[in-house]
Amino acid sequence: MAKETKPTTTLASKVWKMADVLSSAGIAFTDYITQLTYILFLKMDDEKTETFGDDSALPQGARWKNLLKDANGDELIGDELVKTYETILTTLQGQSGIVGAIFTKATNKITQPAKLQKIIEMVDKENWYSFGSDLKGEIYESILERNGQDAKGGAGQYFTPRALIWAMCEAINPQPTELICDPACGTGGFLLEAYFHAEKIAQSSHDTNALVNLKSSNIRGTDITPLVVTLASMNLYLHDIGQTNSALINCADSLESEPKYLADVVLANPPFGARPEGATDISSLRGDFYAQTKNNQLNFLQHIMKMLKPQGRCAIVLPDNVLFEAGAGEIIRKELLKNFNLHTILRLPTGIFYAQGVKANVLFFQNGEPTKELFVYDYRTGIKHTLKTNPLKKEHLKDFLSCYQNRKNIKDNERWRSFSIAELLGRDKTNLDIKWIKDNEEIPPLNELLKELENSAKNIANASAKLTSLLADIKEF
Repeated sequence: MAKETKPTTTLASKVWKMADVLSSAGIAFTDYITQLTYILFLKMDDEKTETFGDDSALPQGARWKNLLKDANGDELIGDELVKTYETILTTLQGQSGIVGAIFTKATNKITQPAKLQKIIEMVDKENWYSFGSDLKGEIYESILERNGQDAKGGAGQYFTPRALIWAMCEAINPQPTELICDPACGTGGFLLEAYFHAEKIAQSSHDTNALVNLKSSNIRGTDITPLVVTLASMNLYLHDIGQTNSALINCADSLESEPKYLADVVLANPPFGARPEGATDISSLRGDFYAQTKNNQLNFLQHIMKMLKPQGRCAIVLPDNVLFEAGAGEIIRKELLKNFNLHTILRLPTGIFYAQGVKANVLFFQNGEPTKELFVYDYRTGIKHTLKTNPLKKEHLKDFLSCYQNRKNIKDNERWRSFSIAELLGRDKTNLDIKWIKDNEEIPPLNELLKELENSAKNIANASAKLTSLLADIKEF
């Protein structure tokens, strides 16, 4: 008997096949995913209306049937199809609630009528709403993951390894009655994992009210990039999280203003590097910050410190420089130790992010009480991961979770060590980039080291000669 093919596999293969077709026509994968999201939402709204008799979330003239046929009932084709589609996008980006979030600054990236027609036909052949939220969500998340792997399109910046997200949620333990937020939410990976975690707790306790609130209003995200807001909003929608009349994902620059609400739990991996081109210089806008700096990560850390409720908890991925940078960095770290309980740091290995060579950590802290003892787990020294041959998996982080959850009883684990507040404050510039394990990487033979030194010396001599020559020319001039 032939093995039954999973609907997930079948639908995903159709999506990938279409991606290949469009790629050959010069349409980027990210652009394809965005247009697929718009078209899929139109189709699902139509299915929901037909199946359950619910009112459409979309205004007249901007619905699925308007994309298929014109006012005379004739099939839309060619330039008329493209024109109608673009009119629908323009109409829907001005709507409120989930519709406005998904169609944030929506524009058409597939101007070839035949290509657009192919996507519409692919979506039209399936009854998407009949699939359970688990299946719909699984299909869409697999699409987002592939989008994250598209290094050419730069989409990897929105993607955090799922195993790391899982471990952070397990450690921080979000509850169904808590407001769970991510001020740099990307495609919603942290929010979804936190939802799944809290959902299990609500189901096991048979707390129906908590489950309703969790699904409708206790998950909140913000991102500065319209494309990402679209993907995150659709991601939640396909998992049946949220309500039609309210948007759980907000398109805004989180750093520009003080938090509009306080959170019980914050899970985040803010974007590394400088702020996006054209973004506002926030150093003059945030008088509530502990220190003025242009360091994007330090500012996200300050913002999250400000958005936590008393006893609110945070797990945040931050690069190494946040742990040792002087000036503003030292001021912020001292504030974190003084008024927050920075109880755990997880040192992460390189090779787990799409941006190569990134050295990062997860900081776990709680608002409302000073740090007395910091535990550090070194999952970096001697650890080798790659995205393809040895990706980060859940089992790799289980030892960390065991130490985290049984911190006082862990002995003889070389990767887990505690430091008193006196030790931390006594370190130069309150440097929290703490290392103690010897890296046992093989030391190159002496003759290779001497050869490297010889080459370096030659390079320095050549550079010095060029500089001397340039200076001589300048003097003569």
